[in-house]
Amino acid sequence: MMKWTVPLFDLHFGDEEKQAVNEVLNSKWISSGSKTAEFEERFAALTGADYAVAVNSGTAALHLGVLGLGIGPGDEVIVPSLTFAATVNSIYYTGAKPVFADITSIEDLTIAPQDVIRKITGRTKAIMVMHYGGFACAMDEIMEIARHHGLGVIEDAAHAPGAIFRGQHLGTIGDVGAFSFFSNKNITTAEGGMLVTNNKRIAEQTRLLRSHGMTVSSYDRAQGHANRYDIFQVGFNYRLDDIRAAIGVVQLDRLGEDLRRRRRLAATYHKILAGLEGITVPFDDKIDISSNYILPVVLNNRCPMGRDEFRERLETGYGVQTSIHYPAAHRFTPYRALPADLPMTDYVVEHEMTLPLYYEMTEEQVGYVCQALKDTLAAAAPSMDSDVERGVLFELKHA
Repeated sequence: MMKWTVPLFDLHFGDEEKQAVNEVLNSKWISSGSKTAEFEERFAALTGADYAVAVNSGTAALHLGVLGLGIGPGDEVIVPSLTFAATVNSIYYTGAKPVFADITSIEDLTIAPQDVIRKITGRTKAIMVMHYGGFACAMDEIMEIARHHGLGVIEDAAHAPGAIFRGQHLGTIGDVGAFSFFSNKNITTAEGGMLVTNNKRIAEQTRLLRSHGMTVSSYDRAQGHANRYDIFQVGFNYRLDDIRAAIGVVQLDRLGEDLRRRRRLAATYHKILAGLEGITVPFDDKIDISSNYILPVVLNNRCPMGRDEFRERLETGYGVQTSIHYPAAHRFTPYRALPADLPMTDYVVEHEMTLPLYYEMTEEQVGYVCQALKDTLAAAAPSMDSDVERGVLFELKHA
């Protein structure tokens, strides 16, 4: 494995997580139980949601959220293509059809409300937004569209614990929100997720479906509260275990500090990179209300090289690890036959590059990464083609 000068991310773990895991192991109950319930209560308090239901992945939370809105075969759900595949897959699981909407611009990589309106048909049942990088979608416009057309709203808030929109926690604005606790998220339990909602029926259905549809949980039976159960509805094995939940509880205690640190680092990136020719830094006005899960940049048409070459030079010449968020979902094999007129998305998926950002990162490392970007641009400047030399900027507008 390559030893990076600046890696893309690093875990924010300490002795507290180890102690929490040992306490669960010593309790002799490691499946879903009291610690999972504590994690749910703490997460509901964080977000202000009436209900929080822990599951074993953000994907499971999305799937159960789609089911909670009664979506199934013949229905359509409008969704961005610039997202992780799980967002779109969760619609497909139910037999419904994902309908792809474009993003707003290279400065705002979230779903474009005006394109959502264009994609609504008589079969549309819901809008699924994704708060890219922990930056809020235009939820006031999305909710107005949903109310006008009688649609449900699902928030993929996998990137967004602690992120706010007009004083309200992301994930709690629509009918249901889904969070991920994958290993590189702001809160991690290695694998895990949480569904939040203010709808009691959806919460109760989710609790049943996450554990095979059983009317009595394994934990309750072990406590002697019941010895019989029914399968109310054919469900899934989507439970979160107490080992991971215990890690999650500790991680919640770290979240405030993590968010403050990330915001300072992101602000430093934006300050140094402001006005740098060839690179656009999205979401410049949303740093203070975001979880700043990632630091995306978009190479515009003044950049003298392609994204893949740029990444290679940063990695081999400077030891700076980068990533891509994301390949376009509409280009994946299961979805290629679906309509996808997405000019902004198509541009960004070829030009976006994710820079390092994590709690343990230092201001000096941010400076190093930014200098590596500047040096790479300067070294490649003589190879700029005539269009770039004339200052032709990328501009795409919806028809």
